[in-house]
Amino acid sequence: MDITLIIIGLLFCVLGIVGSFLPVLPGPFTAWIGLLILHFTDVVPQNWTFLGITLAISVLVWVLDYIVPALGTKKFGGTKYGMVGSSIGLIIGIIFMGPLGIVIGPFAGAFIGEIIKDSTNSSKALKAAFGSFIGFLAGTFLKFIVAVGFLWFYIVKVIENWGELF
Repeated sequence: MDITLIIIGLLFCVLGIVGSFLPVLPGPFTAWIGLLILHFTDVVPQNWTFLGITLAISVLVWVLDYIVPALGTKKFGGTKYGMVGSSIGLIIGIIFMGPLGIVIGPFAGAFIGEIIKDSTNSSKALKAAFGSFIGFLAGTFLKFIVAVGFLWFYIVKVIENWGELF
């Protein structure tokens, strides 16, 4: 049973890294669930302090993920249209362009969103799109770093208890 839980936990950690790039999946929280599953095995001792701290980090990053892009957009003069367009652009970009869509989609979506809001001022829309894009990249980078850190913790815990598994 422990091997099954370890495999499922590892899948959650990897899915957390993928979720760092997808707006529909909370990356760090998904990776944290992998850590939680790992601590339910018999071979890895439960450490509620560790789980509490990592949960707090994942919740903080989740909250910041909504604040950082908004701050980037606002700093560069954007509106909610640009923020929504950035998220929609990400999804469409990934579907039609694959990994390259992660970079191009949010920028194009924010620009289109700002043009929909005010079609007379393309330079303002471009500036706001850039701000939204920078905010999106900052939030994505933060989620990615935390999810990779959780995967690293996961691997370290498994290696520490490897002898008890087999």
